[in-house]
Amino acid sequence: MREIGIGLIGGGYMGKAHAVAYSAVGAVFNTLLRPRLEMVAGSTLGSSERYRAAYGFDRAANNWQALVSDPRVEAVVIAAPQTTHRAIAEAAFALGKPVFCEKPLGASLDDARAMVAAAESAGVINMIGFNYVRTPATQFVRQLLADGVIGDVTWFRGEHTEDFMSDPRAPATWRCHGRANGCMGDLAPHMINCALALMGDITELSARIETVHASRSGPDGPVPVNNDDHGQMMVRFASGAMGHLYFSRVATGRKMGYAYEIHGTKGAIRFDQEDQNAIWLYKTDGPEAQRGFTKILTGPAHPDYLPFCQGPGHGTGYQDQIIIEARDFLRAIETGAPVWPTFREGLKVAEVIETAFASAEDGAWLIVPTV
Repeated sequence: MREIGIGLIGGGYMGKAHAVAYSAVGAVFNTLLRPRLEMVAGSTLGSSERYRAAYGFDRAANNWQALVSDPRVEAVVIAAPQTTHRAIAEAAFALGKPVFCEKPLGASLDDARAMVAAAESAGVINMIGFNYVRTPATQFVRQLLADGVIGDVTWFRGEHTEDFMSDPRAPATWRCHGRANGCMGDLAPHMINCALALMGDITELSARIETVHASRSGPDGPVPVNNDDHGQMMVRFASGAMGHLYFSRVATGRKMGYAYEIHGTKGAIRFDQEDQNAIWLYKTDGPEAQRGFTKILTGPAHPDYLPFCQGPGHGTGYQDQIIIEARDFLRAIETGAPVWPTFREGLKVAEVIETAFASAEDGAWLIVPTV
């Protein structure tokens, strides 16, 4: 057992989640590498000091450059805006430091490609943060599919729907500007990653992407919204199965609508993140009169549940997903072996999103480039 110095860049919503995760992961999973909260960097020295005091880091950095270059920072966690991801990752890889980066991988497809190239050229451990796919329930679904429990999969429907911008009277914020801050840059990556994880590669798609509320109120009058509110795509997977994906930040009533439904020749599966500790499984076994969807509550028999709780049905939560990510990142550093999902998985998602925007422009079915 040894310590490893963690440097965290960004202390907001996700920064706090990662700080808590690295404080807890050693106790939860008894990791051989024990994180030391070495340094945190915010947008200013003042914010860095606030995060240091709040989260228990040893030191605050003037900027991310000082954090990355500090010799006591041995691994870097990026929870800053996506426009900064590429520069931070490239600097860390140049020094041979492992990097965990929140999704999306970069602010553009070019960023994502460059970050993968930098990671693989340096031969350094890298991971991207797709936390929802790590719930015990969805990990169990991956096992069911791999074991052929519902037979050959014929169709997949996935959505990531929320309503934080559903009110047309809500004022304009930073989320209203720039493609990277739209729904396709913010929510879509999670469900695309889920579809890839459960179903395999997407080979072609046809997409529609729209802005529902074209302007929002600002201090000096209406402010144009120049990015998307929702989007959908029909897809074809490499397996030959069909699928449909929908993403929305204006889905009134939906709070964490990360949900999917999978049909197979021997059964079906349903999952909804708003009830993240259960899946619904249908199997064609037995008499017709006795068939129906069965609710399965997660418990110690399911992946990564027992370290948190010994009681079936007691449940895990959002923060636990981030702790599981921290365990995987530490394990990759410890063993030197990549742990899914690496930056290359983030690039696959970026390729799908770029293809979706191109399809939405000309209305055509398009082939997704092979990463």
